[in-house]
Amino acid sequence: MPLAGRRWLPRMQAMTPYRPAHRPRPHRAAGFTLIELLVVVVLIAISSATIAMALRDPAELQLQREGQRLAALLEAARAESRASGLAVRWLPSAIKAGDDFRFEGLPKSLQLPTRWLGEPVAVQIERGNALVLGPEPVLPAQRVRLRLGEQSLVVGSDGLSAFDIVTP
Repeated sequence: MPLAGRRWLPRMQAMTPYRPAHRPRPHRAAGFTLIELLVVVVLIAISSATIAMALRDPAELQLQREGQRLAALLEAARAESRASGLAVRWLPSAIKAGDDFRFEGLPKSLQLPTRWLGEPVAVQIERGNALVLGPEPVLPAQRVRLRLGEQSLVVGSDGLSAFDIVTP
């Protein structure tokens, strides 16, 4: 029996929201992230640098090593000259057979190398026939050009700084 003042409502089934069979996902932009692109660029740079180093001219590589070694030898002789107070010079000509260059004025107790590492290198000293390495702390600017085949490089100092490979 119905209650007074109350309406009879049909029995409602549980209401569920409408759901389509396929729910679309939020739209994501197609492409790569910035991190992914940077990783690819770094990998390409590393691989191209590796290939470039592998394809270097052997004469250029040897000349580069000879220049670095000569700069280190000149600095060692320069330091010894300052420490001992002896006048030291580097000459691209040798006295003994089998030598390629020599240091003049160093004490007998200090024996620096007198040969190139590989093939003999052609040497041309700018403004003179020898490099003066001391004993004065300030020297004139000096340069020596090394050649091996078609390759050449310059080792020099401005008189205050150390000998090093100079870019023309």
